[in-house]
Amino acid sequence: MHQNVVVLDNGGGLIKAGLGGERDPSAIIPNCVYRPLASKKWVHPSPNEPMDLTSAAVRRPIDRGYLINPDLQREIWANLFSSLLRVNPAQSSLLLTEPLFTLPSIQRATDELVFEDFNFSSFYVAHSPSLAHLYEASQRTFKAQCSLVVDCGFSFTHAVPVFQNFPINYAAKRIDLGGKALTNYLKELVSYRSVNVMDETFLIDDVKEKLCFVSLDVARDLQIAKKQGNAFRCTYVLPDGVTHTKGFVKNPEEAQRYLALGDGDTLEEVQQKMDVDQMEVTNKLEDRKKIDLTKNEFDLTNERFLVPEMIFHPADLGMNQAGLAECIVRAVSSCHPHLQPVLYENIILTGGSTLFPRLSDRLEKELRPLVPDDYQVNITPQQDPILGVWRGGSLLASSPDFEAMRVTKAEYEELGSARCRRRFC
Repeated sequence: MHQNVVVLDNGGGLIKAGLGGERDPSAIIPNCVYRPLASKKWVHPSPNEPMDLTSAAVRRPIDRGYLINPDLQREIWANLFSSLLRVNPAQSSLLLTEPLFTLPSIQRATDELVFEDFNFSSFYVAHSPSLAHLYEASQRTFKAQCSLVVDCGFSFTHAVPVFQNFPINYAAKRIDLGGKALTNYLKELVSYRSVNVMDETFLIDDVKEKLCFVSLDVARDLQIAKKQGNAFRCTYVLPDGVTHTKGFVKNPEEAQRYLALGDGDTLEEVQQKMDVDQMEVTNKLEDRKKIDLTKNEFDLTNERFLVPEMIFHPADLGMNQAGLAECIVRAVSSCHPHLQPVLYENIILTGGSTLFPRLSDRLEKELRPLVPDDYQVNITPQQDPILGVWRGGSLLASSPDFEAMRVTKAEYEELGSARCRRRFC
């Protein structure tokens, strides 16, 4: 009997869920429950009914990338399967993503959820780097047998060499920094300089996604921000709960001004480019002074590029860890010398935190001096880095090999979690 395969990319920030063989997931929801200020009970996220999340409290089943609250995850999945996907787990198979190096105790808790709580008929665990590679390898432009997958998600960043769809675990390197840490850092900066937003997780996520970008030359851009503060200034309007329940960028065209800056531009050239708009900016500042009576908004300047900068220099956040370029070099150097040039030529960027504009340009600039001159460095950002892993899972779930790869409920009951898990290694 042909069964549905539910493909679940169970991220710390977002769950992407749908059926194998489809191009896009049926549901993308935050992997959490929250309690809005107006509510006394915890509610499930719904893509169809957006609610006012100003100062909402949040509970997440995943912390630092790993499942720490299986009961809460059960609740979220139950709501997902019944209300959004409308599938019967007992008549379905499950393909689930799981972070590398997950502890056996967490693996057991996951297996119990899948087989004992939801009664899935069979189950397969995949790792995000393999699925991202599989999806890119299916595209006409990318035919490599091996790649280096840089997965920069909500909880952490991994640089993982993948060879013929298998992650080379001993060479995988990790930075304990992802989208969550960057949002928290932006909260601190805004709270210190403007208005207290320490409880506004969803709002500051939105600010980060709309206004932050990666600087190609940090020292230069800090000088520009100092000499010509208007160059990067953007205003974000907070929700007022009456006319708008979501925040928004006040002048979106101002937010794009940094795109005029080229990699090799000197400070003088930059000033010339920015001076074209100087009069317009001054006028807007005058307008702003007139309008800004409520203080229901705040400005961002150099925070816009200082927040994503942490990906390249975690030490600036007090973390004793290598930045992204060095992390990649360490991962590649751990592999056989014959693989190294091929890996540098096939770097894939996946995960929501790779969406910052200019990240791949800056990464190439940082990598080039660290990589032998006769090696090419080629970086492929996924077309949709939030969905790339799920699409790889959907491809795998619809392949003829999938049936032989999964573990059935009967095998789990007979052999137990640990022995069944060997099949996924």
